[in-house]
Amino acid sequence: MYQSDPFMSNEFGAMPWFVGLFFIVVIGFILFVIFSGIAQWSKNNNSPIENVIVTVVAKRTEIYGGGETRANQDYYVTFEDTNNNRCELEVPTNKFGMIVEGDKGELSFQGTRFLDFTRIIE
Repeated sequence: MYQSDPFMSNEFGAMPWFVGLFFIVVIGFILFVIFSGIAQWSKNNNSPIENVIVTVVAKRTEIYGGGETRANQDYYVTFEDTNNNRCELEVPTNKFGMIVEGDKGELSFQGTRFLDFTRIIE
């Protein structure tokens, strides 16, 4: 006698279960990204504004998207303080072009949020 699998009662029996699981995972991921962004924003707002003398040690860009959609580009600068501590911050487009590797200046930031960089001319 053949015993049928309760999850596969017909050829499409498991399909609604997998589709439901897929949507739960996708919605869970979207909620995770949203809440992570809100948590980072809140943490930055609660952090003190810091002003530190730094040297610019590296610059880079990251391109994402493209193909059927518009490509986007993010700009990052790595700063090093006098104690050799480094941090990489995302920088707005209009500031990125004005910062050159080797520049020394005062970095103003709040948490992981870049606020300003003022070059010190020696």
